[in-house]
Amino acid sequence: MIRALTGYSTRRPWRVIVVWAVLGIFMTLVGQALVFRVTHTDSAGFLPPEYDTAAALRVAREEFGAEPDADTVTVLVARRDGRPLADSDRKRVEAVARELSATRVEMPWTDEQVRGISEDYSQVPRVALVTTAPDKSFALLGARLRGNSTDPGMHSVYRVFHDRAEQEFGEAGLRTGFTGGLADVVDRANAEETTQTVVGLLMVGLIVLINVLVFRSVLAAFIPLFAVSVVGGAAAGTVVGAALLSGLELDPGTPSMIGTVLIGIGVDYFLFLLFRFREELRRRPEEHHRLVAADVAGRVGTAVTSAALTIVAAFATLGVATFGQFRVLGPSVAVSVLVMLVASLTLMPALLAVTGRKMFWPSRSFSKAERFGPAARTGELVARRPLLVLVASVALLGALAVGMAGVRMDFGTGGTPRDTAAAATAREIAGALPAGVSDPTTVYVTADDGRPLDPAGLDVLRRALSEVAGVGEVAAPVLNADRDAARLDAYLTVDSQSPRARDLVAGPVRQAVREATPPGTTAHVGGTAAVFADVATAVDRDLRTVFLVAAALIALILVVLLRSLAAPVVLMLSVGLCFAATFGASALVFQHLGGEPGVNFVLPLVLFLFVVALGTDYNILVSDRLREEMARGGPARAAVALAVRHTAPAVATAGVVLAASFGSLAVNADASTRQLGFATALGILLSSFVLSLLLVPAAAALLGRGMWWPVRAARSREDEARPAGAREAGLPTPYDG
Repeated sequence: MIRALTGYSTRRPWRVIVVWAVLGIFMTLVGQALVFRVTHTDSAGFLPPEYDTAAALRVAREEFGAEPDADTVTVLVARRDGRPLADSDRKRVEAVARELSATRVEMPWTDEQVRGISEDYSQVPRVALVTTAPDKSFALLGARLRGNSTDPGMHSVYRVFHDRAEQEFGEAGLRTGFTGGLADVVDRANAEETTQTVVGLLMVGLIVLINVLVFRSVLAAFIPLFAVSVVGGAAAGTVVGAALLSGLELDPGTPSMIGTVLIGIGVDYFLFLLFRFREELRRRPEEHHRLVAADVAGRVGTAVTSAALTIVAAFATLGVATFGQFRVLGPSVAVSVLVMLVASLTLMPALLAVTGRKMFWPSRSFSKAERFGPAARTGELVARRPLLVLVASVALLGALAVGMAGVRMDFGTGGTPRDTAAAATAREIAGALPAGVSDPTTVYVTADDGRPLDPAGLDVLRRALSEVAGVGEVAAPVLNADRDAARLDAYLTVDSQSPRARDLVAGPVRQAVREATPPGTTAHVGGTAAVFADVATAVDRDLRTVFLVAAALIALILVVLLRSLAAPVVLMLSVGLCFAATFGASALVFQHLGGEPGVNFVLPLVLFLFVVALGTDYNILVSDRLREEMARGGPARAAVALAVRHTAPAVATAGVVLAASFGSLAVNADASTRQLGFATALGILLSSFVLSLLLVPAAAALLGRGMWWPVRAARSREDEARPAGAREAGLPTPYDG
């Protein structure tokens, strides 16, 4: 199957390239136009229905008409001269609010939107007075806008509303400030726009520079990026289309995660092909380049397929998670990697067949004898001192793993950069009102028999909530039209996104609700802090399940691929230690030294999957070469030296490229994204340099051919056909990845 695909691609390269170009452009446009139709940002919506906040969300929608895509912006209105608001000012505020609530906001159409496909967010906002500061220094309005808060079209609608409100209140002699909801999202996007553009350009430049330095070629630097961009667009479009057809909703971070993953592994797979292609061109200078490309693609395709399927299997295990954000992320990444795998077996071989030796222009390195520098010295060191290398590698990883002591999970969203207008407005509000005034914890009470609720019972519940330390104020109950459901808003004295708020709601608040809920009624606690508390429970349960399932599945795949029982044990122990080291280093940098509340709650799971899956990828490639060299006979340590000598350049280059891809996320203003970028980049570097080039080869040198117990590999036919003494003379040997 693999050779059939690669063979056809090298025989009909232009057909394959044209098909991928058309498919990539079409799917990219489809994905960009429809992505915001299949994403949503409500964490409570990702929770299973049995969780308290999921039940609270159902009551809010069914009994109080809450809209799943509603986003409330808090608008601060104050006098320009800083004096307290007078009664006349309050009347003007209410009048402007009514006018804003009666005026339709039209969405400006830009080149980013496609009419008929992109969502039109034009709407009439709901604006109402919420409260006034005790010292009357300002009034707060709640402006409700409907739409996907991550969609640029929705951002444009907010900007129109923002400018209109600012103008209307300005004409009344009042100043405004905006925070919460869309205001935070848009201000954060504005603050990060330049940084993200610069970082993206730097990442592309770094990948190009690495390839130029390695291959001394312009084409070898740019063609991989071109191919990966085309395939990445096709993969993203495939995921969006599948989500649209199946009715699944994606987390907003899923598309960007897919892009980052595909850039890294796509360039990696292309690098494996390029290194082997250059090596074979050296060995077969008289042979036509298309025949060489077909042979290389077939050989490397086997290793790449094994590596890609390992990633697919690892992420597919997220399908057993209960938290919906994990459950949709896994299949999305798995589908994307499968698309990249197909491209690795078709598009990439076709590009090699078309370019041939021109791929390495202007370098002529493929026509020169291969030189070995640091790679050969590393192989010799591992072969001579395997025990020392093994102990040093384990000691390094173990020292980093110590950082796991006392690690805490942070369920915050990262917030808004402190130097934005939204952050400044939030600080002004916090100086006069409870921290949770713009994001209350809400208790929903419903009658079990459908009868009207008893006001006396609701008052008892309200007093019980008011007596909880950390609850600043509880608003009067709001009843629905049938009076069989009520909503009580509790304003916390701490930031609703903080760990203190999560602990407060999970403990004392819910305890008070359980004890004071009127007989014959059911109460559910909702709001940001309650969502974080339930997410913490769901994630903790999923971590234990997914870790075990993923580890077992990857181990089984390794047994099948390597046809050994001993080698998979070595590889799984090494990647497990690498995960612990990476997680510990991340906790050390961000929590223990950086002063952050903890590590992001998705970090352990995403890091485990990436480090184990991608680390196993590199280990599979190195293990294949170790097995091949040992099968040729001779001392096992000499085989290890040769295996490291030939695989080190490809693995090291691929590791640096993939780490650079993920490392670009480490400069993001959002704390959670920054942690994911740093941790994943570090894990990949440790996997490629410490595990694949030092620890695993050292273990192989110590175990010898026992590494492949209970099956002994047969001598390869190619080795039997080689001239005597070729191996000892250091002539190039085949590299299968």
